[in-house]
Amino acid sequence: MTIAAILHGKGQNVVSVTPGDTVRQAVALLAERRIGAVPVLDGDKVVGIFSERDVIYCLKDGDMGVLDRLVADVMTAPAITVALEDPVIGALSLMSRRRIRHLPVVDQGQLVGFVSIGDLVKYRIDRVEADAEAMRSYIQQV
Repeated sequence: MTIAAILHGKGQNVVSVTPGDTVRQAVALLAERRIGAVPVLDGDKVVGIFSERDVIYCLKDGDMGVLDRLVADVMTAPAITVALEDPVIGALSLMSRRRIRHLPVVDQGQLVGFVSIGDLVKYRIDRVEADAEAMRSYIQQV
């Protein structure tokens, strides 16, 4: 099971922001799309991740002007990424170790997808259920 299999089922359409966007613009995009994070792209290169957590970290220090700051000032960088051929279980382990919920998928330096921990867990559950159903069918035939 690789990240490519996740993207095959999910699709490769990725919403992103740039380092020059304002936090206000990025927050509006997150709210409009009902998502928790987006990759930050400088041209074709992933330079960071912007998430709800980034905004919360600024607010905890009393930065009430955070919405007028640039994404580049508050994003999490550098971005931790995975490749298409990386195993799903490895990506889940990476997310657990690094305490992150989103990973840009990069192929030859280009962003080709974006996966969340929810995407990976759903895929694993679907596979476990399919394996269990196959086992039940096999046992019933015997």
